[in-house]
Amino acid sequence: MNRFRADLHNHTLLSPCGDIEMTPAFIVRTALRKGYDIIGITDHNTTLQGREIRRMIGDGEPYILCGAEITTREEAHCLAFADSEESLDALQNFLDDSLPKIPNDEEVFGYQLAVNEAEEVIYEAPYLLISAIDRSIGAVAAFVASIGGIFIPAHIDKPQNSVISQLGFVPPDLPFDALEISARCDLEGLLARNAYLKKRAPAFIRSSDAHYPEDFCRAVTYFNMPCRSFEEIRMALRAEGGRSVALE
Repeated sequence: MNRFRADLHNHTLLSPCGDIEMTPAFIVRTALRKGYDIIGITDHNTTLQGREIRRMIGDGEPYILCGAEITTREEAHCLAFADSEESLDALQNFLDDSLPKIPNDEEVFGYQLAVNEAEEVIYEAPYLLISAIDRSIGAVAAFVASIGGIFIPAHIDKPQNSVISQLGFVPPDLPFDALEISARCDLEGLLARNAYLKKRAPAFIRSSDAHYPEDFCRAVTYFNMPCRSFEEIRMALRAEGGRSVALE
């Protein structure tokens, strides 16, 4: 098995709360400088900038995992990843259909811009991306499973916008591939407060949830697997075939 350094939760300048310096060039250059092998791009309720970064890199470095940070009807955040262009199209259409049509106010929330490798603007999202979509967390999880995606409730230790803060617990019937904790989370303390989670023995990932350059690649999850691919990442999260994930 090979060991890969990963950070699966990062925002770009397309997220209204993402800094203007979180460009494709910065993300790729900094990930390589810091020795990261896998980077997840998870803008709020959109996959478009992540897909552009993956298109720019092609088979180069680092491996880009494309997805979105979805805000559910309960205002719980979760990460959804897909692989093929067809499945990413399906995810994007699901988000477009479910996002309230609230025009973005740039002066209040910030710009929502996607750029290319030359940092030329190629898209501006017209509707506020940080809104909650009109789908429950259970419906989101079911949809992501239906397109062969990866579903991970985000930063479950946080006192806001997490499945635990919004629902009080992780529902026992909620299907997920892993649970995410934030960069500074005390996992042992979290499990002591939520002992029921031990029965499911989930995989945990630790992510930066970076919105600003100084926060990018501040957390790491190690993936132990033969090579980098969407299916290998999924298998590692599920501890299949000797694959695994580990935290520092």
